[in-house]
Amino acid sequence: MTYATVADRDAIVNEMPWDKRDLPVTTYGMLSQTSAAHGGRAAVSYQILSDPKSKKETLSWSELKDRTSQTANLLRSLGVGPTDVVAYLLPNCTETVLTYLGGQVAGIVNPINPLLEAEQIAAILRETNAKVLVTLKGFPKTDVPQKAAEAVRLAPNVETVLEVDLVRYLSGLKKVIVPLIRPKVAVTHKAKVLDFNAEIAKQPTRLTFEDVQQDRVAAYFHTGGTTGMPKVAQHRYSGIIYNAWLGDRLLFSPEDVQICPLPMFHVFAAIVCMGASLASGAHIVFPTPAGYRGDGVFDNFWKLVERYKVTFMITVPTAMSALMQRKVDADISSLKLAFCGSAPLPVELYKRFEQAAGVTICEGYGLTEATCLVSINPPDGEKKIGSIGIPFPYTDIKIMAVDTHEECPTDHVGEICVSNPGVYMGNTYTEEAKNTDLFYPGPKSNAQYLRTGDLGRVDKDGYLWITGRAKDLIIRGGHNIDPAEIEEALAGHPDVAFVGAIGQPDAHAGEIPCAYVELVTGGTASEDALLAYAKEKIHERAAHPKYLEILPELPKTAVGKIFKPDLRKRAITRVYNEALAHADAAAEVAEVVEDKKRGLVARLQKTGTVSEQDIVSALGAFTRPWEWME
Repeated sequence: MTYATVADRDAIVNEMPWDKRDLPVTTYGMLSQTSAAHGGRAAVSYQILSDPKSKKETLSWSELKDRTSQTANLLRSLGVGPTDVVAYLLPNCTETVLTYLGGQVAGIVNPINPLLEAEQIAAILRETNAKVLVTLKGFPKTDVPQKAAEAVRLAPNVETVLEVDLVRYLSGLKKVIVPLIRPKVAVTHKAKVLDFNAEIAKQPTRLTFEDVQQDRVAAYFHTGGTTGMPKVAQHRYSGIIYNAWLGDRLLFSPEDVQICPLPMFHVFAAIVCMGASLASGAHIVFPTPAGYRGDGVFDNFWKLVERYKVTFMITVPTAMSALMQRKVDADISSLKLAFCGSAPLPVELYKRFEQAAGVTICEGYGLTEATCLVSINPPDGEKKIGSIGIPFPYTDIKIMAVDTHEECPTDHVGEICVSNPGVYMGNTYTEEAKNTDLFYPGPKSNAQYLRTGDLGRVDKDGYLWITGRAKDLIIRGGHNIDPAEIEEALAGHPDVAFVGAIGQPDAHAGEIPCAYVELVTGGTASEDALLAYAKEKIHERAAHPKYLEILPELPKTAVGKIFKPDLRKRAITRVYNEALAHADAAAEVAEVVEDKKRGLVARLQKTGTVSEQDIVSALGAFTRPWEWME
């Protein structure tokens, strides 16, 4: 059936209750089912270089099941049981997929962002009590092995380190030279170090233990957190299967090919994309260890689409913006759809991309705390640009007033709250205290709704719109940055009295960190000195403020709290005026107002002769809306 309207969604729900659907209980059950149906078809492809003619590795569904079984058997032999944790600190490669799947079969898999600092990685390893860590063997141009070694030293609960050697993906002269120039990794921890591929090769290709047919926690994903200690969300088999089923039912067939240049430490790539292939039998392609950030990926992207005859591309707004700076230089007639998530998509970028690539874009919404998927602009129906579509089947959305905690009427802004099979009610985070006040009771005694921290509204057609974030997170190209970490770092400077960190609009990343500072009486620190201080104190580059301004006094509420809406208005005014001036558009921001449907809106006034297209050219890449003064 098509998936075009709320009625289509409701028809799927009315077929039967979710718990009556005949679906596998476990990840291994789903893999076994797909392997039995599509064993000889391509399952996963990977290439370490972006050149469309370079060496690639492809596993069939039968081979993927066999290698997953070997991985799970190895992990069990290392003492990993159903409640034990296998962490991985890896770029994308075939072994990452095997660890993700095999880790769920043997125990609980815990993907970790390799861009984090060693101290943060260690904190996650300790929080999850990981028994095994899978990571890289020393390799040029990466510090992942070094950070892993230091993290294991700081997390003595890790008993075994399994190393993946990327040399096996190389060919020609590179395969000879790289082992000679391989950086040495200083090991000061006491964990046993083994070679991943050598060890799984010793294991049988059938599972040597029972895959118990019961729902349980199968994965820990930490929230984006590029600063501070990320929270760790618990994902059950049932939520993982739900997300996979959505991809199978609504989007993919065994004949489809999806290209996923997103990192496998993130729910979008692992839970949604890998899961959709796992359920449907669609071929999934991972280009380069760093995905979109890999050398030459943007330059070669369309040629990679042609190489694999890709039908679905998985993307984010920052990647779409970069692709628009390259011409479509390959046969991409196989492409049907682009699925975009992780951050708001600017309207003009949406239009330009569809026109240039001839590909329909479906913008969606999900979050780690809900296992992932929440809503999508229906693939076969109306796509309201700027909205995040209609809730998926078996997903219920409530918009709750932040002040009264009552349900909001249509088109009124409140906090987006979610109930679906991916929400682990009462146990979303591993740390019990973090689950306090995270849920709203629903209209039925057994129903609860996860508070997402996002502000939004539902329109008369049932489409969901995000208008802001109650939690004040800065979302830079899909990375969640807690402004409190920036504020705490700057507050450590002796000349700083108050700090307010926000996300200022950015044409490429959606938002970038920005800080406003009030100095103590007699303070003499300059803006440049404070930026340098922040850079020194904040370890993660993504969280470094890109703009800092000292104000005589920061705006505050009656109880002395920094009033961030005023700071956001100030930042929007400055950034938009700079963009208008750069484009020689004769207009300026007269004020920024709060609109109940659209959030903060920049109101413009003309300073000379200017066309609508001039303004669109200047401001079209930003997500925050604008309008003319009346």
